[in-house]
Amino acid sequence: QVQLVESGGGLVQAGGSLRLSCVASGSIFSIADMNWYRQAPGKQRELAATITSGGSTNYAGSVKGRFTISRDVAKNTVYLQMNSLKPEDTAVYYCAARVRPLTADTFVYWGQGTQVTVSS
Repeated sequence: QVQLVESGGGLVQAGGSLRLSCVASGSIFSIADMNWYRQAPGKQRELAATITSGGSTNYAGSVKGRFTISRDVAKNTVYLQMNSLKPEDTAVYYCAARVRPLTADTFVYWGQGTQVTVSS
């Protein structure tokens, strides 16, 4: 069984910063790419940032230059540093990881989400 648990969400004023964390635990053999998605009220879930096992990153245009994704491979943890936050960044942020468990096929696992609210 593999679990992803996010933390670090909260309420912040526009222009402020937050750092999200997501820890993967369980019977893990390896983790390929790790991702942060977000879903704002009434909108579809969108990919905000991706980091590969090799450390390559990619960002949605709306967050590029403000958000930074990083990972600690030894700790099976991915981070999202969010700076210069805007009210339009308000959303539930989800962590997703492509995991190969010890005794199962590779699968994309999701966390439960953490709320980020940016006030104007």
